Amino acid sequence: MTFKTLAALFDELPLHDGMTVSFHHHLRDGDAVMNTILEAMEERDVKDIHLRASALFPVHTVAERLVAAGRIERITTNYMNGPLALLVSKGSLRGEVVMQTHGGRARSLIDNERPVDVAFLAAAAVDRDGNATGREGKNPFGSMGYAVEDALHAAVTVIVTDTVLDEPLTNPQIPAREVDHILLVDAIGDAQGIMSGTLEMTKDPLGKRIARDAVGLLDALGIFRDGVSFQSGAGGTSLAISAGFNRILAERGLTASFFSGGITRYQVEALEEGLVERLYDVQCFDDVAVASLARNDNHIAISASRYANPKDPERIIKDLDVVILGASQVDVDFNVNVTTDSYGRIIGGSGGHADTAEEAKLTVIVAPLFRGRTPLIVDRVRTITTPGKDVDCLVTERGIAVNPARKDLQDRLREQKVPFFTIEELQDICHRFTGRPAETKRHDRIGQVESRHGTEQDTLHKIKGE
Repeated sequence: MTFKTLAALFDELPLHDGMTVSFHHHLRDGDAVMNTILEAMEERDVKDIHLRASALFPVHTVAERLVAAGRIERITTNYMNGPLALLVSKGSLRGEVVMQTHGGRARSLIDNERPVDVAFLAAAAVDRDGNATGREGKNPFGSMGYAVEDALHAAVTVIVTDTVLDEPLTNPQIPAREVDHILLVDAIGDAQGIMSGTLEMTKDPLGKRIARDAVGLLDALGIFRDGVSFQSGAGGTSLAISAGFNRILAERGLTASFFSGGITRYQVEALEEGLVERLYDVQCFDDVAVASLARNDNHIAISASRYANPKDPERIIKDLDVVILGASQVDVDFNVNVTTDSYGRIIGGSGGHADTAEEAKLTVIVAPLFRGRTPLIVDRVRTITTPGKDVDCLVTERGIAVNPARKDLQDRLREQKVPFFTIEELQDICHRFTGRPAETKRHDRIGQVESRHGTEQDTLHKIKGE
């Protein structure tokens, strides 16, 4: 059923106190759908809401207000930053926050953990039969990978769109049979907001050095060959590594089998230059990737389950050779934190970090050894996002460390005469500049970091003084 007003739609929905609502984050900081829906729920006096969004950004101001008012009781998400994250860190959420991974969220939806009552899913366009896509419309955002499991498993699925196509969609990302209602709005948001974040190669000399050394590490470990598979992020250093990876493929006449994850212009360029056979896209990070998904047959949109669900036998990342990941903290056991800062404030979340680290044959963390007076390497990370057993190498501007569990990598680097340190040695170098930080006190529990398999991995604590 198609609705042109929220009031008419809400008259048909099973609204009730304590309900779980879900949203996806493909519009990132350009999303308008969540604010619109939550404001309407507030007007209908819905209380004790469980917000199950795949990620939360500064644009989500209504969620911030409803947490402060006590209307949003619980949050389950993969990533959170901005004022809402700070509010949750201060302990303002009446219930708990659960931080999942991308693959863990897909698994939990399929397993019917924390069931979703209504999924409100932005689509760039629908056809007259109700098939939905992110590829075309007024605000195209590309892949709808993080919305697929919501559409399949929510009790009620609502597609929210600002574009109805005259021609039928031949390859919808969410088919009409999975859609209960369609809401037409003036705008689902601003697609330019998907480009929030860095999305430009680093110009910082330290970042360039880390990127150069990371590519050199991959070369020394014999990674470059026909059929290699690779994933990297959208941060400045990661993009420089992607560019270096592509350059070596081109220089040596090699072709990678696939790149996966969030896709940027740099992966698109590799596809169109014949350096990689396929892109498996769970999320587009820029307008070049959005346009490529619409025109390139080998640029393939995939669901979050196909991407990283540990129970999905066809998951893409089980065949991943190399993943490049960032860190806010790393400890001497190679545990990695990208969820909180050193004081416990929520600044992000796993996303696909822990998923890919567990599956990839080689997991490389890249980060500066210190930022200001804050050291990267600590005795114990404030929050474990990714367990150290899944991390192989750390590359900083002042040296490389290799997990002692990977003696094969250490032996290969010795053969190639590539110097490396123990992580304790890198920590000592770091402390010459920063000093040894005092341990911060942990306060009341506010939630947990959940592993991709559904177990509690670490505890989140209220930040000091609040």
